[in-house]
Amino acid sequence: MNKPIIEVKDHGPYQITGKFQLIDSNGNKYETESDVSLCRCGQSDNKPFCDGTHEEIDFSSAPRAKKLLIEV
Repeated sequence: MNKPIIEVKDHGPYQITGKFQLIDSNGNKYETESDVSLCRCGQSDNKPFCDGTHEEIDFSSAPRAKKLLIEV
């Protein structure tokens, strides 16, 4: 199994590649391809997936990892 990789795109979505399952808070599974983009701006009409709206609303966010935070 390929481990999933989650990339935070500057001013855009979370890009997830690799093998994974996407499950909502009710336990429902979303059918996904091997790569998906998840909305980060909150304005997508296709949540939780990105539909490109971030470009239209000039969404701005470019966080950088500073240290690894692990919660148990």
